[in-house]
Amino acid sequence: MQSLHEECGVFGMYVPQEAPLSTYVYAGLTALQHRGQESCGMVVNRGGLFSVHKGIGLVNDVFPPQILEQLGSGSIAIGHARYGTTGGNEMCNVQPIVVNHLKGHTALAHNGNLTNALELRTELERDGAIFHTTADTEVISYLITRERLTAPSMADAACNVMDRIKGAYSLVMMSPTKLVALRDERGFRPLCYGTLPGGGYAVASESCALDAVGATYVREVEPGEILVFDKTGIRSITDHCNKKPRSLCVFEAVYFARPDSVLDGVTVHQARVRAGELLAQECPAEADVVVGVPDSGLDAALGFSRASGIPYEIGFVKNKYIARTFIVPGQNNREHKVSLKLNPVVSSVAGKRVVLVDDSIVRGTTSKRIVRMLREAGATEIHLRSSAPAFLNPCYYGTDVDSRENLIAVDRTNQEIAQIIGADSVGYLSVDSVQRLMGNDPSKGYCTACFGGKYPTEPPADTRKYRFTSAITV
Repeated sequence: MQSLHEECGVFGMYVPQEAPLSTYVYAGLTALQHRGQESCGMVVNRGGLFSVHKGIGLVNDVFPPQILEQLGSGSIAIGHARYGTTGGNEMCNVQPIVVNHLKGHTALAHNGNLTNALELRTELERDGAIFHTTADTEVISYLITRERLTAPSMADAACNVMDRIKGAYSLVMMSPTKLVALRDERGFRPLCYGTLPGGGYAVASESCALDAVGATYVREVEPGEILVFDKTGIRSITDHCNKKPRSLCVFEAVYFARPDSVLDGVTVHQARVRAGELLAQECPAEADVVVGVPDSGLDAALGFSRASGIPYEIGFVKNKYIARTFIVPGQNNREHKVSLKLNPVVSSVAGKRVVLVDDSIVRGTTSKRIVRMLREAGATEIHLRSSAPAFLNPCYYGTDVDSRENLIAVDRTNQEIAQIIGADSVGYLSVDSVQRLMGNDPSKGYCTACFGGKYPTEPPADTRKYRFTSAITV
């Protein structure tokens, strides 16, 4: 709810015999809709022939029944739900990317953000490459295609490219005969796979998408691992595994992932409840009721209530037909959309001291409006608590916070932040605690650079979101 932009969602399926994969991919992308609401696309492979449909908007709008019928059946398919952290929301940037080359066809969908994309793109352009998008995904696609011209397979080409690309990338790719999934060496972004009841496999950013197509969750794709799915079954390539410390984005557990998804063997719901419990211990408040900001703040509010003994109440009713506030350009429009999306339950907060739990406080503008809504509903005190630490640094791995500018916690005390937002107090979960949300296994490292400033990789030289755009279309 704090104007943070989502990740992207990737999905892929391989079945031994043709099946109505368009409807299955539709179900998988719908389950991943929370990860990207700008645009979406799907490619269905039937006997080596790729059928493609992409568009701006939500999955339900881009894929009406007649389009799904046209895409039809196939043995392999991939899909993508996009929020772009590099490149604008234009039709040219909608994924998956499809490439036709001497060795056949390739389709690719990407979740993440490369930190050396500008250098790679500049190098490729000097060698004569012509780019058709302003997204870093095309850089990956170009490199893999070039390698594929001499490599024996798409998986081998991808393995060769992994030495060159840096940053966050979870990919699903498709050739005429294979589905390939791979994850960067640090595992910044989640990726998992499961088995289908009638044979075959599904790959997804989150396990909730596996559930949507009836697949049984098997495990996560390991950082640095490449999985190949074809008629012989499944093959794992581990040349790049265990070479770098693991750095899963901890904000996946705090905000991005769906509560019913599994990360590191722990449901996201469990992790968020634990965040609330730890938050209650670190930032207690004397209050009459605990309420959460839908959706990501609800689980943490439940945990806060359990640990503190303060009763939990439903404080807001959410209009399910309003998309997330960050999709609307412009702060005035975004704030107006908050009032359309959320409405306080007066009977839960009127005349009461309220602990308001949200998943994060980034710029503070949305928090300010929500606090005002509670005041107008009759709350006598409002103690805002964040189940994430204070955002103090930009993220270069996919979360759309590209500078310190406008981050409310930068150079401000909690008391000063509370005064700006209009709350009686503000408290954040500590960096130490957020690293323990999914257990205490030290081998399962998490990236907390946006909170603590310690980056797992070298930051990019140019951090502008639209650094590949030389002209603006109006």
